[in-house]
Amino acid sequence: MSLGQQLYSHLPFLRRYARALTGSQMQGDAYVRATLEAIVAAPDEFPTDVDARLGLYRTFHAIWSSARLDGEGVDESDETGRQAIARARLARVAPYPRQALLLTAMEGFGEREVAYLMDVSSAEVDTLVAQALNEIERQTRADVLIIEDEPIIAMDIEMIVRDMGHDVTGIAVTRDEAVQMARAHRPGLVLADIQLADNSSGIDAVKDILAEFSVPVIFITAFPERLLTGERPEPTFLITKPFQHSTVKAAIAQALFFDAATSPAA
Repeated sequence: MSLGQQLYSHLPFLRRYARALTGSQMQGDAYVRATLEAIVAAPDEFPTDVDARLGLYRTFHAIWSSARLDGEGVDESDETGRQAIARARLARVAPYPRQALLLTAMEGFGEREVAYLMDVSSAEVDTLVAQALNEIERQTRADVLIIEDEPIIAMDIEMIVRDMGHDVTGIAVTRDEAVQMARAHRPGLVLADIQLADNSSGIDAVKDILAEFSVPVIFITAFPERLLTGERPEPTFLITKPFQHSTVKAAIAQALFFDAATSPAA
């Protein structure tokens, strides 16, 4: 099997991680493209002592760290207000704790794997994750709209959101209901399933909401690869079903971190 074939199935998930890390689909996908370009330009330098997924993420981190140390990004000529917020906040807050949290909670890497990817010790990984969780505890609270038609899952998400100190403005099960709830009580964050009751779409519900005002959105789906192709406007924050509570918490914290209306942890 060629290296390209080995890496192909991992690309959607690297896009998910890169988007969550940067707070932007455009920025995240640009870093992924730069990673692939680096691999194509120097295939002999790709790590061969680990599996392909670890090697891919390791190469990504080399590109990410180099760009940050140089004070430069990737494809930043058309920076939007949201991306400017992301860059300003990343400049103020060391990214390593959130990076460690995303790698463990969202991407499912083990402690030793994260230590390898970040080039730190296993003990440092524990410290970084603890720091990220402390940041979450200090984060400004938000009003959250949940768009989910499966009652058990909706209740689970609601419990996670409330445990983090946020308020739930409502739980919608259809597109129309979601839009009505958003209009009645403007949320500070939306968590939306893709497929809703009566065959309506969470994506369409979010489009309707975003047409009226700006709000960070986290999508929830059992098929993330379908929304992580990099070929069209796609979610910045995405949770895969079935999910761990830590995954939801990490995604919520990261989405609010990049939101203009949410004050980041000091």
